[in-house]
Amino acid sequence: MIDLGRLRALHAVAVYGSVGSAADALGYTPSAISQQLAKLERETRTALLEKRGRGIVLTDAAQQLAATAGQVLQLVEEAELTLEEQRGQAIGTLVLAAFPTAARGLLPAVLPTLIDEHPALDVRVSETDPYEAVAAVGRGEIHVAIVHDWHNTPLTLPEDLSRVKLGTDPADILVPASHRLAGKESVRADDLVGERWICQPVGSICHDWLIRTMRKAGVEPEVVYSVAEYQTQLAMLAQGIGIGLLPRLGRGPLPPGVVAVPLQPAPSRRLYAVWRTATTRRPAIAATLAALKAGWKSRDTA
Repeated sequence: MIDLGRLRALHAVAVYGSVGSAADALGYTPSAISQQLAKLERETRTALLEKRGRGIVLTDAAQQLAATAGQVLQLVEEAELTLEEQRGQAIGTLVLAAFPTAARGLLPAVLPTLIDEHPALDVRVSETDPYEAVAAVGRGEIHVAIVHDWHNTPLTLPEDLSRVKLGTDPADILVPASHRLAGKESVRADDLVGERWICQPVGSICHDWLIRTMRKAGVEPEVVYSVAEYQTQLAMLAQGIGIGLLPRLGRGPLPPGVVAVPLQPAPSRRLYAVWRTATTRRPAIAATLAALKAGWKSRDTA
């Protein structure tokens, strides 16, 4: 009988394209994955890997076996879901992903509920960008992901994923206290022409939002500081460097020397919980979604 763990390793290599990437996805070392594949070769008496350049690729036989392995793993997951549903309890492992400000501003109110009310549930947390999180949910690496988008930068989901809206997170323009806009009751995009921006890196949802918003106003924003972490952005703003646009979730109190100015029209991002539709009936999914909704209502908005 072929070992299920070895089939899982082979399937991961086929999905991710390399032993190293498969190891990262499964939480093993590349050496452990290679050992599993070597044992699988002996079990099946079939060559599964061949060298190509400096790397390795799966043989045609391995590709066919990997496709079958995918079907087997789906059946195993279906059986596990059925058993868990029959028990009616949130059990097993639940990997919950969130982008950084949601991890800081929302999860501290969510995790105690899951841990206390569902002691048989092993909750793991992964801080992950929304784009990456959606892909990981689709691959089954993450069970539930907290993601966000903006009204002019919608996040598209594959058909096999479901989502529920948790809430709306307003954002403000942040400027140094000495800035020309610091005393304004509100500003519009036209007021921001010529400013030097602190913003998330290229490819992030927040960066895409800034570019689209300013271009719609006929302005090409000058992003001079590409910084992923909001707390670092605030530290720069406190030193009189640039301006930024930061959502309120997880932002915390503004440091001395930083002023929030409302932008009109008022921008906001929408937060969602995303999971694979096939796992909807899993009690652990239902428990996590309920905790996220309750946590959103009780979060610290300071």
